[in-house]
Amino acid sequence: MVVFPSLFIAAAVVLLGVRVVHAGSFTKVAGVCTVYASVDASDDAPAILDAFGQCQEDSTIILADPLYHIESVMNTTGLRNVVVDLRGTLLWGTNITYWRANGLELGYLNMTTAWMFGGENVVFRGHNIGTFDGNGQLWYDLTNGVSNLPGRPIGLMITNTTNSLFTGVRFVQSQFWTMAIKNSEDVLLENIYINSTSSSRAPARNTDGVDTFFSNRITFRNWTVAGGDDNISMKANSTNILIQDSVFHGGLGVAIGSIGQYPGQYETIENVTAERVLCLGTRYSGYIKTWTGVQQNFPPNGGGGGLGFAKNITFRDFTLVNVTDEVARITQCTSFSGATGGCDTSLFQISDVTWGPMVGNVKSNTLAQLQCSAAAPCPGIEFVGFEEISTAGNRSISCSHIQGPLGFACTSGS
Repeated sequence: MVVFPSLFIAAAVVLLGVRVVHAGSFTKVAGVCTVYASVDASDDAPAILDAFGQCQEDSTIILADPLYHIESVMNTTGLRNVVVDLRGTLLWGTNITYWRANGLELGYLNMTTAWMFGGENVVFRGHNIGTFDGNGQLWYDLTNGVSNLPGRPIGLMITNTTNSLFTGVRFVQSQFWTMAIKNSEDVLLENIYINSTSSSRAPARNTDGVDTFFSNRITFRNWTVAGGDDNISMKANSTNILIQDSVFHGGLGVAIGSIGQYPGQYETIENVTAERVLCLGTRYSGYIKTWTGVQQNFPPNGGGGGLGFAKNITFRDFTLVNVTDEVARITQCTSFSGATGGCDTSLFQISDVTWGPMVGNVKSNTLAQLQCSAAAPCPGIEFVGFEEISTAGNRSISCSHIQGPLGFACTSGS
């Protein structure tokens, strides 16, 4: 057995004896790296990084202590045939100045992450007890509803990952978006629990469950998500995405976008299916949002003028319980904070979108608000089986630039 101290071992010498206070460390035995948490609540990230370095291929990494303190960023990419076994809690530190200055680049939208993770044939198991705790209340209180504070880190970025499984992992009080998935293919994420909600008057804004970018054949199965923004969101170049058998508490539902944020850049979202989803007090079941065709400022808090399309999107077999706003929504009016107008300027094309069948209720009078750009009207928008959805009033469907609506009639607009 080989024992690897992580970067340092601190020792305190007492007159009546010697007390050794160890930083995090790990052992490696026959391809198994076991990480031990520090006993003085010091940073365990170096020991975790060392373990991943020693067990990067054809290995197992075990984090079984009750609590690990994460005080610095981690990059554990390039893994191959690795099993990660998390049975304890990873608690992210409270040094907001450090995190804002040292986040690892997402490589899109000028955002950063606290942990960059990826590889081929990776299995990450949480056994329904392994937990990421982002200490998010500090961030919610700091931002106090301000969107996209620079340097606010995504909890986990899964990148350049193929043929991999993430199962039974819990995430609580995420700092920002819980996860981002980028440049990945053939990944299954199942039995995932996320709860990022505020205990103060400051909202848990931008606490998306997960956002995908430049990824193909990603499956989300049996997710439970409570948060203050998109429960699951597909962004630029997300294709063949499947969402199944999930429960959303609050939040905005399934989001397609936002997209079209980079001027002149061509991006797509295609072949997305969400099915057998329970929405408990979400704002929508599923919705689509693009930036306007006019660039104003820069990402993450500005942009616009992007090109491309979103098509073949299906939201079916949803159960709606006290959905607050409407069942279906399309908006091509996203713009820089505080800016207005430009809603008919987007050239980003939305088409072939189906909502339904669905059952349940909406607390408002509105079934749908569908605002497509005059510069790129939306064909192939369809509602199926909305008869089993009740509203608080007249079941209005507001439309702008919907071409040949299928299964519904617009009660206002065109």
